[in-house]
Amino acid sequence: MALPRGLAGTIGTAARAARVRANLTQEDVAERVGLATEVYGRLERGGMLPSVPTLKKLCEVLRIPSDVLLGLTPAQENFWTKEPPARPVEEPGEIRRLVRTVKRLEPAEFRLLSLMATGLLRLRLMRHGRSSDEPAPP
Repeated sequence: MALPRGLAGTIGTAARAARVRANLTQEDVAERVGLATEVYGRLERGGMLPSVPTLKKLCEVLRIPSDVLLGLTPAQENFWTKEPPARPVEEPGEIRRLVRTVKRLEPAEFRLLSLMATGLLRLRLMRHGRSSDEPAPP
């Protein structure tokens, strides 16, 4: 497979490297930037250029300077050779995917899911002989 060329390829390659370095999926980044996952995938493959507002959001979400994303930083000053900035602790991927799914539920479906989760927690607490006001085991 040939590597993408030009500015779109430069942005796509840098975005992918930053995403992988941040341990995010394409779906994670797409959601945070406000793009469809398919569109973000095309951007990473160098198949399109982002709009300026999208480019700004990409820099924020991926924590990458715009000059690196645009390929303007010389290699010896490259962002990748520096330590990554401290990142807040993020939820595991499974939880992020669950939250995305829950956001798509209708209100009645959400209430049902909430009742089911509460019931499961109560069942686990009963199995361990705890009351519902005690902290749950991990």
